[in-house]
Amino acid sequence: MAPESPGASEPETPHSALLTVLPRITQLSAAFSKGRLADRAVEAAGLTLDRPAMGVLVSLRTADGALRIGEIAERMQVVGPHITRQVQALEKRSLVRRVADPLDRRASLVEPTEAGREAADRYVASILGWFADAIADWPGQDRDDLARLLTRLADDVTARLARLDDEV
Repeated sequence: MAPESPGASEPETPHSALLTVLPRITQLSAAFSKGRLADRAVEAAGLTLDRPAMGVLVSLRTADGALRIGEIAERMQVVGPHITRQVQALEKRSLVRRVADPLDRRASLVEPTEAGREAADRYVASILGWFADAIADWPGQDRDDLARLLTRLADDVTARLARLDDEV
């Protein structure tokens, strides 16, 4: 039997298609975490916040209403104590405020202040503008497909991870 040539393709496996995507996910993750995109967006927001604090502010801004600390943590896939510290720092800067939970007077909810909403809007506009420029030359259908499939992937992965957490 002759040895395979270096350019020969690997045999198909049930995960072959995903195996080609994995390096791209890693590439995007590295680009986001190492790149200056988030730093530039924070500058555009007119703030000096770290990424976790900005993440809390954006999570609150994109929510349908005020959230409990645990809900923010769940949205950001982190533990509550991290969020508590971030919320306290954002409160000191008057970017968020605590309000009474109408369903449970013992609990409080967190919502952005007007200044917090405006800062989050500037941050999001900067990020979205950057991404819009990156895919500006794509056909409309490709942009629509990206949004649809990325949303589906994020929802499905998040749901599957939540089931794993429930098993523990």
